[in-house]
Amino acid sequence: MTYLSRIRINPLRSESRSMLANPRIMHAQVAACIPGAPDTERVLWRLDADNAHRPMLFVLTRSRPDWSHLIEAAGWPYADGEHATVREYAPLLKRLAVGKEFAFRLTASPVQNAKRPEKATKAQNEKITDGRHRGFRIGHRTASAQLGWLISRTARLGFEIPSARTDPAIADITDDAAVPALDVRLIARQRRSFPKSSQRHHVVIHTASFEGRLRVTDPVLLERALLEGIGPSKAYGCGLLTLAPLPGGH
Repeated sequence: MTYLSRIRINPLRSESRSMLANPRIMHAQVAACIPGAPDTERVLWRLDADNAHRPMLFVLTRSRPDWSHLIEAAGWPYADGEHATVREYAPLLKRLAVGKEFAFRLTASPVQNAKRPEKATKAQNEKITDGRHRGFRIGHRTASAQLGWLISRTARLGFEIPSARTDPAIADITDDAAVPALDVRLIARQRRSFPKSSQRHHVVIHTASFEGRLRVTDPVLLERALLEGIGPSKAYGCGLLTLAPLPGGH
């Protein structure tokens, strides 16, 4: 069984601030609420902070989670309302069919492989000098490159992005006239830098959040993308693709 959860986060709590600032801490807190994780299952999660005062945490798990600890530490444990929702994922997966359309959202870490970075760090130069590298994974930093990264992968992920039904917002994020007017928007871009287990070493990732409309071309491939995630840095809040019905029931 697979479950999709949505948890309300209170950004004013001290524990919340640590989690929001460091994806490694967020991942640890999420894993603590799931039986067996991280030893027995890979967890996908994503933080949606459209409203900075009411961020929402989405988590996909193979076993049923218990969010009591997370709500106590980083939510509103004594407030009214639903603190966390947990839904079985199977009904959505059963609705996947060729030609079916959904609204989607994805936060990913678009990357490219390079033999030598244009601006290598000291550590990268050391690897190049002593021959200990076979290549480097470099994050895409421009909006057009990040959008192109997603568009180039849709076929292998089991979907396509249809043409926009209205004047596209794509012109706001790229000057490339050859890019088709697709129904996808790049709604957020971030450079995240946070300490690893050792404070001497930092993780740096470039993230991009997309939303738009997709059309299913291969239900099997799309189901795999939904369950396994898209791209690297999954432990740090990247890769979770979520689907929703289109407005108006289309």
